[in-house]
Amino acid sequence: MLRWLFLIMISCVVNAPRTLAHEIRPAFLELRQTATDTFDILWKVPALGDLRLGLYVRLPDGIENITDPHGMFTGGAYVARWRIRHPDRLVGSTIHIDGLKTTLTDVLVRIERLDGTTQVSRLTPTNTSLVVQASPSPWQVAWTYLILGVEHILLGVDHLLFVLALLILVKGYKQIVATITAFTIAHSFTLAAATLGFVLVPGPPVEAIIALSIVFVAAEIIRGRQGNPGLTARWPWIVSFIFGLLHGFGFAGALSEVGLPQTSIPLALFTFNLGVEAGQLIFVTAALALYAIVRRIPVSPPEWVCQIPAYAIGSIAVFWMIERTAGF
Repeated sequence: MLRWLFLIMISCVVNAPRTLAHEIRPAFLELRQTATDTFDILWKVPALGDLRLGLYVRLPDGIENITDPHGMFTGGAYVARWRIRHPDRLVGSTIHIDGLKTTLTDVLVRIERLDGTTQVSRLTPTNTSLVVQASPSPWQVAWTYLILGVEHILLGVDHLLFVLALLILVKGYKQIVATITAFTIAHSFTLAAATLGFVLVPGPPVEAIIALSIVFVAAEIIRGRQGNPGLTARWPWIVSFIFGLLHGFGFAGALSEVGLPQTSIPLALFTFNLGVEAGQLIFVTAALALYAIVRRIPVSPPEWVCQIPAYAIGSIAVFWMIERTAGF
C-alpha cells in the first residue's frame, strides 16, 4: 500500500523542477545552409499572447545580415526569420543564447548543411552556447540522438506518469516485464512510422489523448482499490500496447522538432528510440528499487492515504487534457 504514495511522491520530487519546462515547449533555433556562405535562420520562442520569453540569439562576429530579422506572434510562440552570410560557413564559431540562464526552458538548435548533414544540440540554463562543427561523424550523430532520446523520456512528465500508473496497477514482475515490453514495442512502431512519414497525425490531439490515457489508467487504479478490477488489471499488456501506439506519436512529435539528418536517418531514428528505451528503463528500475526498499518499512497507512496517488495522477492528467484540448 505504501508503495503507491511513496512512488508518486518520488516521481513528483524528481520531475517537479522540470514540469513547467516540459509543458512549455523549448525554444527552437534552426540555421539552414542555402549556399556556401549563406544561412536562413528560424528563431522560435515560447510566448503567451504578446509576451515572449526573454531569449535572444547572439551570433558570432563576422556575420552579415542579408535580410533583417522579421518576427511575429503565432501559435503560442514568437517566430522570427532572417538570412545571414558568413565566409567560413560558421564552422568553429560559437552561437550564444542570451537570457537562457534565467529561465527553466531549453533551446533546441538544428544546423542543416548543404550536404544534408545536420548538427543537433540542446542548450540549457547551464549550457547556453554551442560551437558549430564540420559535418559530424556517424558516432557523433548516434550519440547526439541517443542523449536526446534519454532526455525526452526523463523530462517527459506525462509519459513517466503513465508508466508509473502501470507499475502501480500491475502485480508481479512477470506482468511488469510483459506490460513494459508491450508499451515499448508499440511506441517504437508508431515513432518510426510517424517520423518516416508513413502516418501523419496532428500533434495537439495526440497530446490530449496521451493525457486521457493517464486519466484512464488512474481510474483503473481507483476501480481496482474498490474491488472492481478493470480492463488494465485483467489484460495490462493489451492496454499498454494500445496506449503505447499513441505515446509513440508523441515521441515522434518531439523528434520532428529537431528533425533527422538526411544522410543518417536510420541511425538517428534508431539511437533516438534506443535513448527513449534507456531512459524508460532507468525510471522503471529506480521505481522498482525504491519499492523494494519501502516494502521493508513496517507501516500500514490508512485507506485514504492509499487513494492519494491515483487521484493525484488523474487530477494532473485531467488538467493537461483540458489545457491541451483548449489549445486545438
